[in-house]
Amino acid sequence: MFKIICLTDRESCGEDFLTRIEKIAMAKPDRIIFRDKKSDSGNYIDFAFKVLDISNKYGVPCSVYFHPDFTGDFHMTMQMLQHIPPSDMNANRFIGVSVHSVKEAEIAEKKGVDYVIAGHIFETDCKKGLAPRGLDFLREVCKSIKIPVYAIGGINPHNISETAKAGADGACIMSGFMKCENPVEYIKQLRGNVE
Repeated sequence: MFKIICLTDRESCGEDFLTRIEKIAMAKPDRIIFRDKKSDSGNYIDFAFKVLDISNKYGVPCSVYFHPDFTGDFHMTMQMLQHIPPSDMNANRFIGVSVHSVKEAEIAEKKGVDYVIAGHIFETDCKKGLAPRGLDFLREVCKSIKIPVYAIGGINPHNISETAKAGADGACIMSGFMKCENPVEYIKQLRGNVE
């Protein structure tokens, strides 16, 4: 089944962040990845546990963008992956990494991650001025590894089916979830276009 993943961003959230997280969790995405680039260390962990409490309440798995004080499921960059000891790559955690090339995807798979997020696929305000890598890039990543590949970058209800046709196992969406009027309806639209 094609997965729908929400990546958080407090800066682009149009309402109280935790209120938005609750609405998203109620919509039942396949996973929430908590990321907050602006918080200092103490606030980051505090917010992370609040997001985890909400996601657990609705039975939605949640990963935290890597932080050394967090021991649950996490997501990270390729740079972070280079510094993770093999003992941290174990079956008790669900671990993902963001990749921007086929080579990075292959390295991530060899290191033992559970999935990769590949992007950015389409034009997006989050990467202003950077050309998207496109669907051919996504196809190549999907062909090169056996672990799940989730597409990211400019994905919306109108183009999500293209990522599925390119071989992605799911899509990771940030702005759409942070800004949509009704997350329940939004996720219905997304799912309806890939089923």
